[in-house]
Amino acid sequence: MQNAQRLFRTLTTMTSRTSNPLGAAVSGSPARHPSRDTRLAGRYVTLVGLSAQHADPLYPHLSGPENAHLWDYMFDEPYDDIDVFRNSVKAKAASQDPLFYAILANSQDASTVDDNGIDKIVGMASYLRIAPNHRCIEVGNIMYSPQLQRTPAATEAMYLMARHVFEDLGYRRYEWKCNSLNAPSRRAALRLGFTFEGLFRKHMIVKGHNRDTAWYSMVDDEWPGIKQAFEAWLDPINFDSEGKQEKRLEEFRQ
Repeated sequence: MQNAQRLFRTLTTMTSRTSNPLGAAVSGSPARHPSRDTRLAGRYVTLVGLSAQHADPLYPHLSGPENAHLWDYMFDEPYDDIDVFRNSVKAKAASQDPLFYAILANSQDASTVDDNGIDKIVGMASYLRIAPNHRCIEVGNIMYSPQLQRTPAATEAMYLMARHVFEDLGYRRYEWKCNSLNAPSRRAALRLGFTFEGLFRKHMIVKGHNRDTAWYSMVDDEWPGIKQAFEAWLDPINFDSEGKQEKRLEEFRQ
């Protein structure tokens, strides 16, 4: 009898307890998977699906001892053999996740960039950890040649990829992750409008070394303001006759 009374009191307590808090209801419609057939055209650069044909013109920009440092925080080792590099680009071009794009330098008339951009490639980048059901996607494997680094074209490439994620594909969350020791990548994430979310300690072993991973994100609610800042910064009126910026990108978000 006492056991039955205790059970009754327990069941009564359970049924009268306030419901646990849950997140906001979200539509179940998935985002779209990015496609290598997509062409993202801007003022300075155009992004197209990476192909095996891009290997040879890209190789001089990224190979040799003078460029070995570019690979310090990448999963690839530096390349000193074009055949090995060709095989790597061929594999990347066939991958669906990560999905790689070639970054092509525009002529004065952006419409003159052909689909392959064989002699115009200056870098590559990818979408990865693609989760359409959760509407979450990451940008990574960003490899900028020295010619592309620290230019308006470099910023525009990231703007085009972010805009595509939020406005065309319907994602809610856009991620950026990097080795916690990669100071330039961490500065870039904040400059571009990503928010630091924390450190995953002892997250990976890469090339025989520990990697703690710094996590960043931007979400769809933030995108309108981030987009406005990108477009204001990229406007030619923000640069003087020598190409020097009048205002930093971060200032347009203040």
